Amino acid sequence: MRTLILLLLVFSFSLSFGQKTIYKKYESDELKDIRDVTIHLPKGYEKDSISNFPLAIVLDGQKLFDLYVGVSNYYASQDNAPEQIVVGVNMESTRSKDAGYDVTDSKLTTDARRFYRFLRDELIPFVEANYKTSPFLTIVGESLTANFITHFLKEKDPIFNAYISINPTLAPDVNAQVQSYNIERLGTMDNTFYFYVSGNPYAKSEKLTKIQAFGKFMKSIGVENFNVVFDELSSSPSSASVIGEGMSRAFAKIFEIYSGITQDEYDKKIKELDPPSAIAYLETKYLDIEYLFGSNIGIRQQDVVAIEDIIIEKENGDYLKDFGEMILKLYPTSEMGNYYLGRYFESGNDFKAALEQYRLGYGKMNPADPNADLYYLNVERMLEKL
Repeated sequence: MRTLILLLLVFSFSLSFGQKTIYKKYESDELKDIRDVTIHLPKGYEKDSISNFPLAIVLDGQKLFDLYVGVSNYYASQDNAPEQIVVGVNMESTRSKDAGYDVTDSKLTTDARRFYRFLRDELIPFVEANYKTSPFLTIVGESLTANFITHFLKEKDPIFNAYISINPTLAPDVNAQVQSYNIERLGTMDNTFYFYVSGNPYAKSEKLTKIQAFGKFMKSIGVENFNVVFDELSSSPSSASVIGEGMSRAFAKIFEIYSGITQDEYDKKIKELDPPSAIAYLETKYLDIEYLFGSNIGIRQQDVVAIEDIIIEKENGDYLKDFGEMILKLYPTSEMGNYYLGRYFESGNDFKAALEQYRLGYGKMNPADPNADLYYLNVERMLEKL
């Protein structure tokens, strides 16, 4: 790994609602050049001393950085994606120098290979060493850089979990190249990968044909943990809107596991499960969120409620005890685990044990919580039965 020399020629901060944007100039051994890099730290970065944050490398930073940060902040505010560290990398004015390919064999040019090594061996290790990053990495490219990012698929040890390829200007042999990378090997890895590619209905027919062929090829790979989305965006109102729409739709797919359980997720993956399997699904979902994104967000109440009927109604409610104990183990300060244990004991007419659990749960609640009075009705009901 080459040494990255940090020059403090420009080092400025802009603060907005707790967020921080850091402007740096790097002198790269690989590029023999100084490159402008912009680093966005989310508002939770300074507040949370424990969590790590997913890292996104955004190429064409001068054009895409603000867009990516805006989409990232919006999804995080809606609790549909984790907060992220975003690094925007400014490209040469002639992008073909940084991201170009040889028209005869579709391989990266000498300059592009240097830029590739700069990202892999200098910039990413520097960011990971100096900021609280989680193992989940995303790389973003548009047009020529959207083709460039496909070359990272060849790394024996994957660097990126997610690839966002928007309106790519594709090399002639891109399909054959990707095929040579043996994507099937990812299926043996205990990890999750995403590849998003969007088209542009306003592109010239030759470019659009290449994108369509590439998108269909990527979808045909068929590796279970390599999730591919090809969006043709045929209903996009204008060419200018393609980039923004593509970025937002990519987020929806890549971070779908982070979001709360949707009706579609429930119907397709949970509805027919038995109680122990539903409990295991919920537990695994949140363990995956913590592992991938570095976010220990706790089980959302809406997700507990989503599987509640399965636990209560199937198999005579015998798994209410397991459900309550799981929640207490993972989140001991929540009243929800005690509530379900109370339900379990109450269903077995052990009103004394049920009363104890309801009281424990109520004691964890803030008296100002509007749900506290409702929760206390469980205590009163048990007192009447004793």
